[in-house]
Amino acid sequence: MRRIRSTFRMIFGIPDYELYLDYWHAAPPKDKQAPMSEKEFFRQAIEQRYGSGNRTRCC
Repeated sequence: MRRIRSTFRMIFGIPDYELYLDYWHAAPPKDKQAPMSEKEFFRQAIEQRYGSGNRTRCC
């Protein structure tokens, strides 16, 4: 079930926090930093996708 949910999230471009945690635990950073919280993860994903909000758009 988890794999199906992850696949649908990938298809629709929704970030997958569980997949991020799996990856983080498999290869944690060398600086011993804790993984991002779910809120931080989604904030970063939105900023990467849409920018920081400093741009103006025509529509």
